[in-house]
Amino acid sequence: MPRQLARHPVKRVCAVCERTLLTGERAVRFAPNGDDFVDVCPLCAEIALEHGWIKEGSPTTPTVPNQRRRRRRGLASLFDPRRQPPDEPVVAEPILRRLSVREQQMVEAADIFNGSDYRRTVGGIAKSLGQPRASIVPLSGVSGELIVTVAWDISWYQYRVTPDAAQPVRLAERGHELTDLDATYQRWNAKIEGDGRLVPDIERL
Repeated sequence: MPRQLARHPVKRVCAVCERTLLTGERAVRFAPNGDDFVDVCPLCAEIALEHGWIKEGSPTTPTVPNQRRRRRRGLASLFDPRRQPPDEPVVAEPILRRLSVREQQMVEAADIFNGSDYRRTVGGIAKSLGQPRASIVPLSGVSGELIVTVAWDISWYQYRVTPDAAQPVRLAERGHELTDLDATYQRWNAKIEGDGRLVPDIERL
């Protein structure tokens, strides 16, 4: 008898947040440059539209008001942090003066992260996967860099925060198994709020 070929499911990844789509999860098709279409999860569809990506089936010339029209950008531009309007500080000003140097670094890193597009991406993923765990770890040395880790049971992301850099936040690593994470980054000392806002856990007194 002829052997039947086994069908292996095709792995689909969101082109915005780079999360592996769950089995049965419906993706929206977008063309970043107007040519080839890529998969985008429903949570990131609005981000793709804001960056000028063309949704499959839509007119080739989007009709949007001039004041909201944006230049089409490639895939990499979605991960270039754009500073957003100032948000509430993650720790009240009177408490800041009582923080240690390490805690002040954590607060500054959280403020920088919250001003980037990664906050919105994390908030979107959290709507699908639930509340994540988070940590903020300053790196040793004089660079002043910190690592922000956001983790779920089935995936994790690490962001490198460099306060004085032209691109202060960038995606550094990502994975699926928490066992792949160094124990240093699994000391959960922060939380992610519903809108993706990163808040360090700091004693108020």
